[in-house]
Amino acid sequence: MTGERNEKVDDGTDRPARRAIGLGLQGKCPACGSGRLFRSFLKPADRCPSCGEALDGHQADDFPAYIVILLLGHILVPTMIEVNHLFDIPLLWQSILWPVLTILLAVALIQPVKGAVIAFQWARRMHGFAPG
Repeated sequence: MTGERNEKVDDGTDRPARRAIGLGLQGKCPACGSGRLFRSFLKPADRCPSCGEALDGHQADDFPAYIVILLLGHILVPTMIEVNHLFDIPLLWQSILWPVLTILLAVALIQPVKGAVIAFQWARRMHGFAPG
């Protein structure tokens, strides 16, 4: 038949969340661990190119950004306070340093965090990953 897709049958067995999250952080398919989770920077693949697992059922939305903001706030604010306390860095330099560092860290963290959120949803059969 034309248009027929190779659908995997979900037998309801346990999907280990820790393994799935680890693979998601690496940008790999939570099902097989070898296919790529993303087809571009933040655009997840519809299906795993290796095993064919459907990956388009996620609803990550803004949650990865909230996690990144929370992480960066907890990392950068104490660092800013400590650096300001230990070193005499002019305010102009700090006004350049901290925003640039914040942007670089946010860009570095957003894809792994989004991959982990998608993998967690897959492992717990949430949203579009639920059988049926």
